[in-house]
Amino acid sequence: MIYEPWNALEAPRFTGPRTFARLPVVRELDGVDAAVFGMPWDGGTSFRSGTRFGPEAIRSASGMIRTYNAVQRVQVFGSLSCIDYGDAPTAPGYIEETLRRIEEFVAPLARARVPSVGMGGDHSVTLAELRALAAVHGPLGLVQLDSHTDLWDSYNGLPYAHGTMFRRAIEEGVVDTRRMLQAGIRGSLYGEDDEGIPAELGVETIPWIELSSMSPAELAERVARRLGDGPAFLSFDVDFVDCAFCPGTGTPEVAGPTSFEAMQHLRALAAIEFVGYDVVEVAPQYDGPGQPTALFAANAIFEMLSMLARRTRAGSSARES
Repeated sequence: MIYEPWNALEAPRFTGPRTFARLPVVRELDGVDAAVFGMPWDGGTSFRSGTRFGPEAIRSASGMIRTYNAVQRVQVFGSLSCIDYGDAPTAPGYIEETLRRIEEFVAPLARARVPSVGMGGDHSVTLAELRALAAVHGPLGLVQLDSHTDLWDSYNGLPYAHGTMFRRAIEEGVVDTRRMLQAGIRGSLYGEDDEGIPAELGVETIPWIELSSMSPAELAERVARRLGDGPAFLSFDVDFVDCAFCPGTGTPEVAGPTSFEAMQHLRALAAIEFVGYDVVEVAPQYDGPGQPTALFAANAIFEMLSMLARRTRAGSSARES
């Protein structure tokens, strides 16, 4: 059985329950090639809260997504058996417990080796995904498209926040810093020494001021060199995109890529095999008319599913030959 969206030519896109791209909500994983799920959480935010409503907004915005990706030239839905896995449970006000619950929710996907795309939720939720996936795959490589490094040691004297989780991931050994690359970093810092934090931890960083002069293909080459072989995760924070294009986020930054440039950098990573993905930090309360941030996030997820569809197609072709 192939799970696919409700046919928009039979029922208008504005009808039916809000699931991602009108996919069925399924919790069984037999016959599933990919799963999308939500992580409604904003307890780790340091400025504007509201990302607990991110998955809901992304699902609503995804109603316009069709089945074929004309840029990556792949049939996504229909060839890829894909489901909406629902939302991970959270515990408002308790970040450690929420991370534990999300990790437990993602664990069956990881054990079944079903590639997943998480919808945030503030960026702290990625730590839970990395824990669940590393328990199966071992330490992961990490590609982070973001305007912030999220490598602070603490916020307000406490260890867990949406700006500290990748340091925790490094300390816990769920990511391998030798296979970790951050791109798009920009914005003000607390001091000059902050620029050196990634290098101190062994993390490769490409600031936006440098990335802006690179082609997407050059980024892909650099990512491929950094990751090498082995399992890897791709995390996309919507504040990677200039806030003129993605205003609906908690810690917006100016002078970044347009939505087109951001999407091209994402698409350039299509040949890299990731075991999991996420798109985080969508805060719909701050979005503009027409919900451009939620729309961008929904389409970024479609690009990630397109990557998986290309891999599935390539695998089928290899078996047939």
